[in-house]
Amino acid sequence: MSLLDSRTDPSYRWLRPVAVTAALLLIGSGLLRRVDHLDGHSDKGAWAWNIGHGQLLLGALGFAALIVGLHGLLRTRSTRLRTLDDVAAMAGLVGAAAFVWVILGDLFPLFADAVDTPDVVLFGGPALFGLGLLVLLCRAAATRLLPVWAPVLVLVGFVAIAVDLDLLPVGAALILAGVLPLRVRGVRRGPRRYQKR
Repeated sequence: MSLLDSRTDPSYRWLRPVAVTAALLLIGSGLLRRVDHLDGHSDKGAWAWNIGHGQLLLGALGFAALIVGLHGLLRTRSTRLRTLDDVAAMAGLVGAAAFVWVILGDLFPLFADAVDTPDVVLFGGPALFGLGLLVLLCRAAATRLLPVWAPVLVLVGFVAIAVDLDLLPVGAALILAGVLPLRVRGVRRGPRRYQKR
């Protein structure tokens, strides 16, 4: 059985540009966070806050699209791997939805007032998002869609952001370096099985 059971579908060519764009949006959001804090505090509703959170929102949606794309690209006949991919994709998408919820609450105070954000969304969402995406990136590395060091860079980037939001530009740059080599064509296959005639 090969690592991927069908030739890589050219309809997934959008995957790398979306991943790179999502990471670049995170970098932009982190830089605008720095601009917003130049006076020593955060100005909610100011242009840097709004644009930065808008970029963060688009970045979260971009990573959600990456999760969906990787899930579709990593098709396999192996029941175990298929189950792993399904669980990872579901966890990542639930985490991305939690991010969107929190960002919408930051952008729109009326939304935050109308819908109370539970602690499980605030703390569980990022964990699910990171775990789901990292599992799929590790699977991509196993099928040679990424170099083996790429998921490590993404993990270090996520950890940096979790430790201190002021490290968002650095963490996002590491994530960018991790997803930049993603490729969807020319995957080297495992040994092909021939049927006896």
